[in-house]
Amino acid sequence: MSSVERIRLTYAFDAYCGWCYGFGPALHEFATANADRIELRVLSGGLFTGSRALPVSSYPHIPGANERITQLTGVTFGDGYRAALADGNVVMDSADAAAGLVALRSRPGVSALDAAAAMQRAWYRDGRSLSAAGVYRELAAELSLDAEAVAAAFASPAARAEAEADILEVRRLGVDAYPTLLLHTAHGTDRLGGPVASADALTRALDQHVAATTAA
Repeated sequence: MSSVERIRLTYAFDAYCGWCYGFGPALHEFATANADRIELRVLSGGLFTGSRALPVSSYPHIPGANERITQLTGVTFGDGYRAALADGNVVMDSADAAAGLVALRSRPGVSALDAAAAMQRAWYRDGRSLSAAGVYRELAAELSLDAEAVAAAFASPAARAEAEADILEVRRLGVDAYPTLLLHTAHGTDRLGGPVASADALTRALDQHVAATTAA
């Protein structure tokens, strides 16, 4: 399938969203299985911005939600993350994380989906703040990118502006919950699957879309 014919998808996520962390493995499997026919962009949704950018201790529901996420998706949360929860002082600032995603995905040789996954591992396994430039240096090295270039991009006004544009685009698309995988059609967007959908279920939903489009 040529790039012109690829099916366009948008993944609206937030690096500080536990359900996005749980959905990640299934989405990666789906994206790999359908790499020849989809074009996937990844946008940050801005879950914790403005007055919601608070220390993690300000959200006491999180530990219970994490247990539910593990039960339904099988993902595990790391010792570093559990320590960060117990300490409670890390501020979850989704605007910073969105700029970090821009800094990583803007470098050649890495997909936005891989960058998003690396960021979520940094938080949900290691408990590292996604507001720290040093985190992006380490993630750059993990992804075989130029660490200093990524760190400079993270600190740049251009990355902040692009991150803000991502958040506004997610809102324009009508997304109000994360994770959300959107399928772009001639008539707008349709949601594909849900937070606990398997890779196979996502592929079946995509196949149904293709079949319906062909029949029409």
